[in-house]
Amino acid sequence: MFGYIIVNKGDMKFKEFDVYHSYYCGLCQTLHKKYGRAGQLTLTYDMTFLVMLLGSLYEPETKTGMTKCIAHPFEKHVVRTNTFSEYGADMNILFSYYKCRDDWEDEKKITRLAYGRLLKGACQRVCAAYGQKAKRIANYMRELSLEEKKQTQDIDRMAGIFGNIMGEIMAVREDEWQENLRAMGSSLGKYIYLLDAYEDIEEDIKNHRYNPLTRRFNNPDFEEEIKTILTMIMANCCKEFEKLPILDNVEILRNILYSGVWYKYEMVRQKREENQKEKTSGGKR
Repeated sequence: MFGYIIVNKGDMKFKEFDVYHSYYCGLCQTLHKKYGRAGQLTLTYDMTFLVMLLGSLYEPETKTGMTKCIAHPFEKHVVRTNTFSEYGADMNILFSYYKCRDDWEDEKKITRLAYGRLLKGACQRVCAAYGQKAKRIANYMRELSLEEKKQTQDIDRMAGIFGNIMGEIMAVREDEWQENLRAMGSSLGKYIYLLDAYEDIEEDIKNHRYNPLTRRFNNPDFEEEIKTILTMIMANCCKEFEKLPILDNVEILRNILYSGVWYKYEMVRQKREENQKEKTSGGKR
């Protein structure tokens, strides 16, 4: 479900992308250091955004270093880490574990069962460290799973539950910025959930899997409706972002929120349009 909160590399300066990539590598290194190879495999661009956002807002001490890794074995590259790298790693583990568990329960994927078992010990450590926050996230995940089993088609409710999860993750501290971060996270969560459903709708219908958009898919205004909803959600997200007193990395963060998040949507929409044209023309070229 993750992988949508990314940069639009084509609209970035080389220096900006290098900074962004250094935080991505920093999160990767932190996951490996705290949770080994199994934890490192949970790495997402979405949590890289979280690390950059919180680091730019709270401005903790950020360490810069050089390293080599399996992905880049021949030359060293810059790595940036701070206290939010660890927080992002912990939240990544927590969410990945619950996702593995749900995938096993819903689709009986053996690989997800095995991977979930590898992450279980790490998840227990995260839950112990974050107490009530971890419990609230677990409760929301449980609620989401139950509603999916009921085949709930209320997209506001379903997206809202996942929004609550992301809001809980982003509201890292109880301070003056907590509500802005929670609202921002709620919007991002809704966007991720609906875009994931939008991307998977045809495959889910074909394989008789749950999707909150199933009843809407054959409506003639389906595409326009989804685009309108997603646009409104991201408008609310960006409004909350602009309230935060962020100076460091602000252009990178804006690139992600105003442009990068739409990359996967546009790719899916264009592919669907091309497939529809082929069907209409009877497969003729």
